[in-house]
This record gives sequence, C-alpha cells and structure tokens, in this order.
Amino acid sequence: MIKTLYVRVILTFLGIIIFSLICSFFIGLYVFQKQISYEGQNEMIVVGKEIIHRYDDAKPKDTDEFLNSMVKVSAHPIHLYNHAGEHTFYGLKGSPAVTVPPEAVKRVLQGKLYRSSAEDKDIFIGMPFMLDGEWRAMFLQYSAENENIVNRMVLFVLLLVLLLGSVCILIAARYLVEPIKALTNATKRLAKGDFEVELKVNRIDEIGELTQSYVEMAGELKQLEQMRQDFVSNVSHEIQTPLTSISGFAKALLNHDLIVEEERSEYLDIIIAESERLSRLSDNLLKLASLDSEHHPFHASPFNLDEQIRTIVVTCEPQWSAKGIVIDLELPEAIKIKGDEDQLKQVWMNLLSNSIKFTPEGGNIRISIVSIAAEVSVTISDNGMGMSPEEFNAVFQRFYKIDKSRNGNNNGNGLGLAIVKKIVSLHQGRIEVDSAIGEGTTIIVRLPVSPSAPSRKSLKPFEDTSAPMDIVRE
Repeated sequence: MIKTLYVRVILTFLGIIIFSLICSFFIGLYVFQKQISYEGQNEMIVVGKEIIHRYDDAKPKDTDEFLNSMVKVSAHPIHLYNHAGEHTFYGLKGSPAVTVPPEAVKRVLQGKLYRSSAEDKDIFIGMPFMLDGEWRAMFLQYSAENENIVNRMVLFVLLLVLLLGSVCILIAARYLVEPIKALTNATKRLAKGDFEVELKVNRIDEIGELTQSYVEMAGELKQLEQMRQDFVSNVSHEIQTPLTSISGFAKALLNHDLIVEEERSEYLDIIIAESERLSRLSDNLLKLASLDSEHHPFHASPFNLDEQIRTIVVTCEPQWSAKGIVIDLELPEAIKIKGDEDQLKQVWMNLLSNSIKFTPEGGNIRISIVSIAAEVSVTISDNGMGMSPEEFNAVFQRFYKIDKSRNGNNNGNGLGLAIVKKIVSLHQGRIEVDSAIGEGTTIIVRLPVSPSAPSRKSLKPFEDTSAPMDIVRE
C-alpha cells in the first residue's frame, strides 16, 4: 500500500495525464477523421491529375514502368481497372492493396470522379484515365507510409508532453508536500512539549494559511504552558509558606520546656492566622476555577447597586475604622442594574478591602457612582501607596503581589483582583486603573445596566497574558 502523500500525488497526476492523453488522441482522431480524409483525397486528386498530365506529355512505351515510377514518386499505390473488370495493382513494397467496390469502378468508367466515403474502410479516389486509347478507372489509395509518419509524429508529441508533464508534476508535488512534511515534524515536536517551533510562512495559499494558523496555535500553547507552570509554581509557593509556619510552630509547641505560656499563645495565634490564610487561598482558587468553567451559576436579576455598596462599606467598618480611615460616599439613590448580585458583592468587597489594606492610617477612601445612558461607573479612590503604570495590567494577574518591602501586611494571596476581573468580564464590563507612586490609586468599574448572557467560550483560564512581575496587588 502506498503510504506517502508525495508518491500518491505523483501517481495520481501521472494517471490523470496518461488518461487525458489517450482520450485526447482518440477524440482528436474522431473529430478530425473527416478532415484528414478530405484533405488526403484532395492531395490524391492533384497527384492523379499530375500523373495523367505527364502520361499525355510523355506517351511512354512501357506503361507499367511509368506507373511504377509514379507510385514511387507520389507514394500512393495505383489500381487500374478496364471495362472487362481486369485489375492491375502498382504498389509500394509492403503496402497492402485496398478493396475498391465495383460500384466505384463502374462510376469512374462512366467518366466521373469518385471519393471514398465514411462507409468505405480505406481512403482512396478514382478518376478516368485514357490509357492506350481505352478508358480505364485509375484509383489512388492513401499511403499507409504517410499515415504512419503522422501517427509517429503525434505519438512523439504525446510522449514529449507526458515526459515534460511528469517533470513538472515531480516539482509541483514536492512544492505541495514539503510544507505538510514540515508541519508533521513540527507537530511531533509540539507533542513532546517542544514549543519552540519555527515555520517559515512565505506562501499566501491555503497551505500558507494553515502554516500561519499552526504557528499562532504553537505560540498560544506556549503561553498557556508558561502560565500553567507559573500558576502551579505560585500555588505551590502560596501553600508551602503557611504550611512551613504551621509545621514549625506546631513542633515548637510540642516542646513544653522551651516556651512559656505567652509564647504558646502567640504561636497558636500564628497557626490560626496561617490556617485562615490557607482557607482563603483554597476558597479563592475554587472561586476562580468555578468562574473559568462553563457551569458556574450566573443569576442575573435587577437590584439597587447603591444599597449593595453601602452594605459592603458597613460590613468592612471594623477594618477601616481600626485604621481611622474616612470613607466618602457619593451614591445617588435608586441606581438599578441587572446582574449577579452575589458575584458583584464579591467585586466591591475585594476592591474595598484592597483600598483599606494599602491606605495608611488616617487616610481617605472615596466611592462614587455615575450612571450615563446604559452604563454605570463605580469609582473607588484612595490616597494610599499607589503603584507605577507598569503595574496597571500586572495587578490583575493571579498571585501577583505588590512589593512586600513597601507594606508589611502579607495577608493577601494575589487572587482578589483576578477574581474581580473575571466577574466584571462575565458581566461584559471593564476595569480602568489610574495610579502613581505615593499618590493613591483610582479604580473604575464600568458595567452595562442590563448585560446579556455571558459568553464563557471567549473567557479562557489564565486569560491574562501580561508579562509576569515580582509584585502583586490583591
């Protein structure tokens, strides 16, 4: 069985060419048969008239010798018939004699010109010929030698076309198959985890489009693999850190002789805090996994956005009042939107907690709502530590944290803003960030008043492809 596409393409093209040439030969022969016959008869009529003219001029004594010489010159065998039906044939060596029907002989003896018809198997003409004072019927038959020359010429042309076509097919098949072989080799490398696949795209046909799509797919797979590795690394780090603390302080508690009661209480508080940190990490990972899936519940219903934000502010009062932070609210009454109330509650909770965490004691946080046409904008501004423009996109990456040296609070796990971005995307909204180092941060969440059903197919896991950085704001 032929397994290579290259051989299949060549054999297919060769088969098509050979079949086409054979069909073309017979179709051409059929189409031009009448024209060949007619032109051959015209030629023989001219030759016959020339023979008669030369005979009248020369009046040769030996008629047989004269006619034999005319046959050699014209290459057309001659048949002579008299009124008695006697037949004399003057032919070339190896040329068979045609059969002339009696009706044709009779017609020529009556002084008429005769052309062979389609009913006759052979091509010949007949014309009256005065020989030795007696009318004879002279028939010239089409020379098989001339016909063989034409046939050999046509056959040579067909073979030449076949040869040249085969060479062109070999080149064309290689041109077609080489990119596919390159794609096959690249696929094998990709299957083994080698994403450094480089394919030259210098064609604009379908194969070129396929190669370009393959290169783009390899690039996306490389990004996804890198993000997967980063995600696993970050999760491992986030889990290992509290586990190390819990394990270390738990072992210390076992040694009753080395610690006092005050230290025991401190160690237990650390273990509890680290356990809660692990719990929050687990909850956030589950939340993100659920949001990434196509089965996360999305219950859109109308509700008052201003009331929801006021409730969140009251819920977070212990955190902001403990730091002496002033909360300024500019919330118009009865701002209604349609969305998943529980998910959006998570958005405001994460954003407000973030602002409280990075705002210094005695600072200020301002929350406002602006409704324009079919869009509602929620702005949360603080006068905290701020961040550089390079961090605007990075803060929405998973596990990305702001430099710990700038803030001693390390309770976050870098998933809060990633969850916020995911939920806002599900509501067909967008987030804008404006900040500067030491000048605070402003985050604007823009939501449609009535979003359509979320399209989860366009929301891929690890969708944020911003370059990873060594800091994260939760």
